[in-house]
Amino acid sequence: MEQGTGTGKYEKLLMRCKGLEPVPTAVAHPCEVSALTGAIEAAQLGLILPVFVGPRAKIASTAESAGFDISKFQLIDAPHSHGAAQKAVELLREGKMELLMKGSLHTDELMSAVVAREGGLRTARRISHVFIMDVPTYHKILIVTDGAINIAPTLEDKADICQNAIDLAVALGVETPKVAIVAAVETVTSKMPATIDAAALCKMAERGQIKGGKLDGPLAFDNAISQQAARTKGIVSAVAGDPDILLAPDLEAGNMLAKQLSFLARADSAGLVLGAKVPIILTSRADSIRSRIASCGVAMLVAHARRKGL
Repeated sequence: MEQGTGTGKYEKLLMRCKGLEPVPTAVAHPCEVSALTGAIEAAQLGLILPVFVGPRAKIASTAESAGFDISKFQLIDAPHSHGAAQKAVELLREGKMELLMKGSLHTDELMSAVVAREGGLRTARRISHVFIMDVPTYHKILIVTDGAINIAPTLEDKADICQNAIDLAVALGVETPKVAIVAAVETVTSKMPATIDAAALCKMAERGQIKGGKLDGPLAFDNAISQQAARTKGIVSAVAGDPDILLAPDLEAGNMLAKQLSFLARADSAGLVLGAKVPIILTSRADSIRSRIASCGVAMLVAHARRKGL
């Protein structure tokens, strides 16, 4: 995506990384300049300790063409992208690495190695994706989920997606993350199942099935983002106008929302996969270097929170 205007929210986030140890990171198949650049710049900033996994000759050639000296980094040979994904996941299962970073292979190829029943990185928690967005027109970092993995999540899936995002926001320093469960309307109606799910998620939070956050929904997007819009509709809410997290009803809505913010509001978006045994840095080929660095910074903070048992 295009470079955003840079409102400083990512920079404040990266300030939280100062003084923390860089995290050992398996970078799967970094065979394009953009993928290699993101990992190397994150290493130079002290966010990660990358280990490059993939075809040795191809990675070396990519580095040479970009003018990078990668002699100080460990390089583990794998014959192709599929083998690189499997080898990187193996390193994480063995506890040799703490983060997984997508290089220039397809997301499906990497995730198939992650979710494999034998040798993968599954946990009891549903795996989900978050966009961590720096929106110039919004007053803080905004997390949008899930716009990349769960196509039509069930209520139980949404509970896990919500918990993953809350845990992430806590790792980023938000004491009690506010979650706006977004739908087309702010009223509960059987004609729109997403509104029933939203109401059920709020009740699940009241019962302790979702922990650590403050939930409200259903909320239409205007009511979620604007206190004035919420007041006009007569909505009394501690979340409306100030959410840390937007929980979308399905993948299509979440994906379109994130990309509209990127291309119409000139937001930058970092990407992370949660719910696996380790955080997974998931970036797009079109992402700016700033977004890639932010993704690594977010993953670093999550890894350190996990070290503390948070």
